[in-house]
Amino acid sequence: MEVGQEYETTKFTIRKFLMKHIAVMTSGGDAPGMNACLRAVVRAAHNKKVKVFGILNGYEGLIDNQIQRLTPREVGNIIQKGGSILKTSRSKRFLQKKYRAVAIKNLIKKGINCLLVIGGEGSIKGASTIAKESNLKVLGLPATIDRDLPLVGPTIGFDTAINTSLQAIDRIRDTASTSNTVHIVEVMGRHCGWISLYAGIGGGAEAVILQEFDTNIKKLTKHIKEQRVSGKTGCILIVSEGAYNAEGGDGLIRELNKITNFDLRITKLGHIQRGGNPSAVDRVLASRLGASAVDKLLSGSSQYVVSQPKDKIEFIHFDKLVEKNLSDMKDYYELIFNLA
Repeated sequence: MEVGQEYETTKFTIRKFLMKHIAVMTSGGDAPGMNACLRAVVRAAHNKKVKVFGILNGYEGLIDNQIQRLTPREVGNIIQKGGSILKTSRSKRFLQKKYRAVAIKNLIKKGINCLLVIGGEGSIKGASTIAKESNLKVLGLPATIDRDLPLVGPTIGFDTAINTSLQAIDRIRDTASTSNTVHIVEVMGRHCGWISLYAGIGGGAEAVILQEFDTNIKKLTKHIKEQRVSGKTGCILIVSEGAYNAEGGDGLIRELNKITNFDLRITKLGHIQRGGNPSAVDRVLASRLGASAVDKLLSGSSQYVVSQPKDKIEFIHFDKLVEKNLSDMKDYYELIFNLA
C-alpha cells in the first residue's frame, strides 16, 4: 500500500490509503527466464494483496492499450518455459514523445501507478524515459542474453544462452578435430561481446574476435599456424556478430582468405541462443529479481534496475548505467589466448 493524503475532520483523522497497481512487460529481444521473472512478480505481488496487469507486446502493446489483469493461476507452469507469454516487440513509435504520452495515459486510466520493465539496454532506457516523463514508479529488470547492461552483473537469459552455445561448440569441436579444419562459430552480441568471451573460454576456443578489441589478422593467422605445428588438429574461432562492422563471421572469413589457405567453415548459431528452457541459474536469478522488484516498488522507490552483481540483490539507479567498461572484459579476453 502507498500512503495517500492525510486530512483532519472535526471528530477524527482519516488516513486514506491508495493501493498500488503494478503493470509488467517484457520488451526487446526475448531471453530465457523472462517467464520465470514474470511469474515471480505476479505471485509476490499477489501475496501482498497487490493487483498486477500484464502488457502484451512490450512498448507497442502499451501504446495500443493491450493491458490485461494477471493472476497467479495465469502464470502457473511457465517457470520452465522459454520466450515470454506476454510477447515482446521493438517499438519505433515509442521513440516519439506523443506516443509515450499515450502509453502513460493508458496506464493512468487503469489506475496503474507502478511499472516493471523486463528487458535489456534499450528497454531499460525506455523505462527511464517513462519515469522522467510521468509520476509513475518505474523499475527495470535486466533480461538479455547479451548481458549488455553495465554494473548489474549477470542478466536473465545469459547463462542459458551460453550453455546453448557451448552445446553447439562442443559438437563442432568434434568435427573440426576430425577433419582438421578451422571452424568459425558466430555467436550473438551485436553491440556487446560477453557471449563471445564466455563461449570462447568455456568452449576452449583458439581465439575470440569481438568488436570491443582490435584483431590483427596476421597475428591471428600466425597463432593458428603455431597451434597446428604443435600438433593440434582442428581449430575453433568464436566471432561476435557485431565484429568487422557487423559482418561477423563473413567478414572474418573474407579477411582470412586474403592471406591464408586454411580450410574454413562457418556456423552461425543465431536465434537458437534465445530459445529453450531457462537454466537453473536463470530461473533462480529471475525469481529473486522479480520478487525483489515488487518489494522495492512497494517501498516507494523508482528509477532503479534490480540486479545481482554478486550474491546480494542491489539497486542501481538508471542514471548510473554508463557505457560498458572494457577493463571488465580484458581479463576474460586475455585468458582465452593464455589457455589456447
